[in-house]
Amino acid sequence: MSRQRSKARSLAVQAVYQWQMAGQNVQDIITHLLTEQADSKVDSEYFRELVTGVANELSRLDESLSPHLDRSIESVDPVERAVLRIGAFELASHPEIPYRVVINEAIEMAKVFGAEQGHKYVNGVLDKAAKTLRPLEMAAEKQSS
Repeated sequence: MSRQRSKARSLAVQAVYQWQMAGQNVQDIITHLLTEQADSKVDSEYFRELVTGVANELSRLDESLSPHLDRSIESVDPVERAVLRIGAFELASHPEIPYRVVINEAIEMAKVFGAEQGHKYVNGVLDKAAKTLRPLEMAAEKQSS
């Protein structure tokens, strides 16, 4: 299951990147990428949720990321911006997934698709965002360590 989720995240980075750059219809991008990946073991429902979630909640996600960025969200590298938005969506909408898993997956996506040191930036931003998006989980972890 988690391997299929990782593939869903990887595909979602490509979809969100394409949507950000070309402004194409989100559903068209989703359909196209799922058709291309038809033989691949991808959690297609999770992929759809990530991409449509980012598109539908864009301003809320960007607001949750902004205080932790050193520049405007639009100035962030487009790949890293896609990874950050997906990570913020998962942090905000999927409390059942531990925040460390969300951040680690985002780091891996940034390593695969992003600039050479992009994963460090993604790690720093999402780690700070997790403090505001997952305060209870962060506090509980602090107490247990």
